[in-house]
Amino acid sequence: MNIALDAMGGDNAPEVIVRGALWAHSELGVNITLVGDENLIQRELSKGGGIGKGIQIHHCSQMVTMDESPLKVLRQKKDSSIMVAFDLVKGGQAEAVVSAGNSGATVGAAVLTLGRIKGVERPALAGIFPGARGKVVLIDVGANVDTRPKQLFEFGIMGDTFARSLLNMDNPKVGLLNIGQEGSKGNEQVRIAHDLFGKGPFNFVGNVEGRDIFSGDVQVIVSDGFVGNVAVKLTEGMAEAIGIMFEREISRSFFSKLGFWLSRKAFENLKRNLDYEEYGGALLMGIKGVGIICHGSSSPKAIKNAIRTAAGFVNNRVQQRLEEGLAKFQLKASEEIATV
Repeated sequence: MNIALDAMGGDNAPEVIVRGALWAHSELGVNITLVGDENLIQRELSKGGGIGKGIQIHHCSQMVTMDESPLKVLRQKKDSSIMVAFDLVKGGQAEAVVSAGNSGATVGAAVLTLGRIKGVERPALAGIFPGARGKVVLIDVGANVDTRPKQLFEFGIMGDTFARSLLNMDNPKVGLLNIGQEGSKGNEQVRIAHDLFGKGPFNFVGNVEGRDIFSGDVQVIVSDGFVGNVAVKLTEGMAEAIGIMFEREISRSFFSKLGFWLSRKAFENLKRNLDYEEYGGALLMGIKGVGIICHGSSSPKAIKNAIRTAAGFVNNRVQQRLEEGLAKFQLKASEEIATV
């Protein structure tokens, strides 16, 4: 297996990206192609002992900044690291792409280069959250800011297929993220989507609120990318704040420190479950291939785990299984969404 890694994408590229690649290769044994400026990549590799078997460089002359227009990138930067990375997948030289760069440009490059799965109007990012009663899939977490009801409906189908095929969930509950549980709540797009979901080929349980994300009672939660991304960033910030406050409270007394020492294994497991870096990034669903999009501020640990996640999706035939599941569901749902 070979993973194409956008070495120039992210706030701290290529240093952090290369360190994550070296870590992933050492721990996972995955072959990695670092895509970007060869001189800059070589300089970072030399800090880690130099290039070795299983890691190679694919030079390209352009890079994409975090604030560049995706349309400009697609038109004017054909030799950028993110475009070339997806070209490697299209040409069969890599099985997946991992990028912590400009997310809009990454989505655009994926669609332009690999294309969309039949029946998918817009790809969406699926994030996995640790619920109190099991894993929760939140889709979309940032690929689409403005979303029509039909597209939200497609996200529901993709999320349901993801949960069934890749998380082995039997008949997962699907909810629509809203400001209230009543079907009349929310903006017009969400209200129309609510009616569509009620006729959908999955186990729709109605609207859910932000507080329901971590309960685990509903396994698939659908939102537009704007709201989903805010929810993700809020929960990550909250987890970090809780960690800081927890450490402060532990240091207040001897008995607090003793209690922590006696329960440290449980606290370590809890911290690992709440750490978004354990997954590394979100899966871009709906494209003809595997793409993982990470935070721009990703650490080497996050990059390493994103590579692990990408390799896992390749091994689990994520594209093929999604195509099969979507075709089955969309056949049932086509009459319901055709007029929306």
